[in-house]
Amino acid sequence: MRFTRIMATGVALLALSMPAMAGTLKWGASRDISSLDPYSYGDSFALGVLNHVYEGLVRYDRNLKIEPALATSWEIVSPTTWRFHLRDDVKFHNGADFTAEDVQASLKRASDPKSPLRGNIPAYKGSRVIDAHTIEIDVSANYPLLLNDLTTIYIFDAVWLKDNSAEAPTDVGSGTEGYATYHENGTGPFKIESRQPDAKTVFTKFDGWWDKPQHNIDRIEFTPIASNSTRVAALLAGDIDFTDQAPVQDIPRLQASQQVRVLEGTDLRTVMIGFSQRDQLIDGKPNLMKDIRVRQAMQLAIDLDLINKKVMRGKSRNAGALVAPQIPGYDAAIDTPMKADPEKAKELLKAAGAEGFAFNFNCADSLVNEEQVCQAVASMWSRVGLKPQLDQGTRAVQTPKRSSGKVDVYTLGWATLPMLDTYSLTSQVLHTKEGSFGIFNWGGWSDKEFDKVTEASAVELDQTKRLAMEGQSLKIAKEHVLMIPLHQQPLAWATNSKIKDFPLFSDNLPRLWLVKM
Repeated sequence: MRFTRIMATGVALLALSMPAMAGTLKWGASRDISSLDPYSYGDSFALGVLNHVYEGLVRYDRNLKIEPALATSWEIVSPTTWRFHLRDDVKFHNGADFTAEDVQASLKRASDPKSPLRGNIPAYKGSRVIDAHTIEIDVSANYPLLLNDLTTIYIFDAVWLKDNSAEAPTDVGSGTEGYATYHENGTGPFKIESRQPDAKTVFTKFDGWWDKPQHNIDRIEFTPIASNSTRVAALLAGDIDFTDQAPVQDIPRLQASQQVRVLEGTDLRTVMIGFSQRDQLIDGKPNLMKDIRVRQAMQLAIDLDLINKKVMRGKSRNAGALVAPQIPGYDAAIDTPMKADPEKAKELLKAAGAEGFAFNFNCADSLVNEEQVCQAVASMWSRVGLKPQLDQGTRAVQTPKRSSGKVDVYTLGWATLPMLDTYSLTSQVLHTKEGSFGIFNWGGWSDKEFDKVTEASAVELDQTKRLAMEGQSLKIAKEHVLMIPLHQQPLAWATNSKIKDFPLFSDNLPRLWLVKM
């Protein structure tokens, strides 16, 4: 396994040293995507990368407002039915015409019980093809967020799926692969020329794209570079043109270079810590975290100010709520970060009989400075008498453990994508795992009061009432310590002087079809 990683790194570094073609943008990413199938895992980064290849009926514009994409317009026919009118001038990368049959096949695939993306379209009930460029979608009564959901339900060619036995979904978490894992056929502005997993993926401009290009890119070379120092050195040397994750500790160095421009903001993603609520820990011992006093103690032990200052270089925003202020449903009244109180934490642990409590702490590598954050939190827990057993690994290694429930405590970053609404978090992360709910409920939570409020918010068309319900859900989550919010992580991209116009998006998803070189 180690030899494979060394070989992959060698291939990636060799690719960086090769001369770039005219109109080529070299993207040095902090990690690779796991598959070319956008339905294989509900990961916003992978969906963002693959949005250059695949498209939905609607999309977010420069201001993160919904605009038409493969659909030109829509209307609500009844409380449970939406009608979409489709573009009639769209081609797939293989030259096939885009029709309503493709939308229906894609919706069926995304909503399949085995699809990891089914949580992104929780209210979907079915669809009907009216004609070649009209389709009706049935949803739960009075569901207000369908358009938000459809931003990441990318459309496949139905015939292509059938011809390649790819109608069933794939699942990165369970190791289920298929033809779509390694091949693509979208309608987007770029198509895949070649792919070497963990080394390099090459995108080329699709001349048959239906939209008017605002970019002047002919080729994108996407190279995962996990090492922060290597990624920074490559940018400074001109070996890459852009990185979507400029390390916070290296921002002053990058800003000092006349050849580099740093784009900074605050990510919509909230970083948090989740708990198992199963009766037993993964080692078979009783799970003391089912006692709220233990969860409260674990929260009081964490010094958010120290993490902000020492680990995040002052560039994160301490969080008291589980969603960022920009997200609909956010309630400023509960966004008060918890102040550290180690002595109170010790008292609570003693009262709960949890002194010396040992547990697995699962951490990955997909969040900003995640390794250092986890080490800092583990150290703070140790100081109040807890015994965290830090389990750090790559996202590829840790994801199967999390999705199968083989974790006691874990990190999670959630940007409420694709909905850009609190319901994304409440329905997919905190609701009881059943049907399309709780896809990312890795801790096995089940709170009847929380579920009731969350489900009611999903069918409330009055915006003021709906947002108030979502705020109530967040309040319940805070009072019950369902998760520990840490911070909204910093957002920092960096480009070289070769790039003239590069819009920064607070959802941390580059849209290279808007970039000018």
